[in-house]
Amino acid sequence: MAERASRKPAGLERPVPEQVEALLRWLERTGTKRNRKGMARYALPSEKAFGVPVGVLQKKAKEVGRHHELALALWNTDRYEARMLAAFLDDPALVTPAQMDRWCREFDSWGICDTVCLHLFDRTPHAWDKVALWSRRRDEFVRRAAFALIAGLALHDRRSGDAPFIRSIALMERAAGDERNFVKKAVNWALRAVGGRNPALHHAATAAAGRLAQSADPSARWIGKDALRQLASAATQKRVAAGTRAR
Repeated sequence: MAERASRKPAGLERPVPEQVEALLRWLERTGTKRNRKGMARYALPSEKAFGVPVGVLQKKAKEVGRHHELALALWNTDRYEARMLAAFLDDPALVTPAQMDRWCREFDSWGICDTVCLHLFDRTPHAWDKVALWSRRRDEFVRRAAFALIAGLALHDRRSGDAPFIRSIALMERAAGDERNFVKKAVNWALRAVGGRNPALHHAATAAAGRLAQSADPSARWIGKDALRQLASAATQKRVAAGTRAR
């Protein structure tokens, strides 16, 4: 996967606090009240938001380039789009397990959770360790992060074999009884993503979905039935047969 250009040499750039202030001013100029109001339709809190679309943030991140220290400083502003930018700007090779745990504890919406997991955390060497750890936590967005991270790994991990994904299916079955909306939808998402990775994992995910579909637990039963429908779809079957992974 092509990476964005790395940051300029330290002597040729402004100090990080100045860059943070400049980006916050840009966010304020770029955001709109209409976009902030629209966030409510997607269950995204807007109190700390500027109202800048994700595509615009991604374009800005490409202009800036990878910058670990800037990402950390942007995260600390506790503003929605600043934290989104932090996910796009940070260097996965420099992200530490402690940073992952701290950011994860501070997730306050599915938007931040999923963006960080799919654009940053799943590229780090610590991702699988965090899947196992976070899947056992009770906090709603921490647990969601475990399964969002599995979905991201299913899409982007080119190094791992099938074994960690098989193990992750057991974690999904264990968490399937969690009735909280943001958790059960993430479990369903992860199961479908793993099942779309290759024929062997499709077989394993379909078997797990079948077991869940027969569960007496309403949450587990919904996850299983919906996953079975998606895994049996023509689009998934075509992708699995071709040995490709949808992004």
